[in-house]
Amino acid sequence: VHQSKLDFFCKLGYGKQDICKVLENLGQEALEDDVLKELIRMGSKPQALEAQVQPSPLKLVARGSCSASPGSKWLGEDEGDSSNHLRPIVIDGSNVAMSHGNKEVFSCWGIQLAVDWFRERGHTYIKVFVPLWRKEPPRQDSPIADQHILEELEKQSILVYTPSRKVKGKRVVCYDDRYIVKVAYEKDGVIVSNDHYRDLQNENPEWKWFIEQRLLMYSFVSNRFMPPDDPLGRHGPTLNNFLSKQPVLPDPKWQPCPYGKKCTYGNKCKYYHPERPHQAQLSVADELRAKIKVPLSLGKEEEQRNRS
Repeated sequence: VHQSKLDFFCKLGYGKQDICKVLENLGQEALEDDVLKELIRMGSKPQALEAQVQPSPLKLVARGSCSASPGSKWLGEDEGDSSNHLRPIVIDGSNVAMSHGNKEVFSCWGIQLAVDWFRERGHTYIKVFVPLWRKEPPRQDSPIADQHILEELEKQSILVYTPSRKVKGKRVVCYDDRYIVKVAYEKDGVIVSNDHYRDLQNENPEWKWFIEQRLLMYSFVSNRFMPPDDPLGRHGPTLNNFLSKQPVLPDPKWQPCPYGKKCTYGNKCKYYHPERPHQAQLSVADELRAKIKVPLSLGKEEEQRNRS
């Protein structure tokens, strides 16, 4: 009888120690209702209810991430896109290929160099957009080099062809720049191109801000893809912060002051001033004495006399 009651209340989620205490107090012949009332009176709760009552530990989620747990993903989303700390990359294939070919040849090898550079950094979402007519055999007015690279990138689900067709012998090409900006904007990623997309900036004010803040320009130096270390200028973020979803902010002491020599905060300014090498050590009074060439020791003696 004791074992049967013990198993019954264990299945309800109560602890063995609490059940044994109640059975000792009420006796082995006590009814199940009486045992249950005594367990409730003692404050004992089933383990399932305790797990619901205890609040789960809070987790900090970065702005822009889809969920708190890396395992949960939106349907249809690529692996690593939401859990990866690096931004998605959208490459303007025509711009990169023509830049690598000195604006004379559509060099597919330049696209491969750019894709390899972002792969080595750990980016998992990389998309390259190229017009569909680049699949056609090269002509004298539009030469293409290393065209087989496009097929390899397409098999790896990296290259995307923008639609085009022929109507009465004339080629009708869709605007591939709109694909590039739209996908990068929806993915909150980075556009790799030397084009400024001024027509699209005037078309949509949200795209205007996005292109200004998320456009990564580049150069090719001896078959080497080289983006700048300061994509948004000298006072902007570094390249690592620019390509990261969670940028690491540097110490304000080493950030140059945006006001420069016009700063009026003096030694209270938390930013770095190259023209003030001893800013942190000198107070305002000592700095004024230094300007009139008065020794610091004399100034301190005068202050002590005034205080006394």
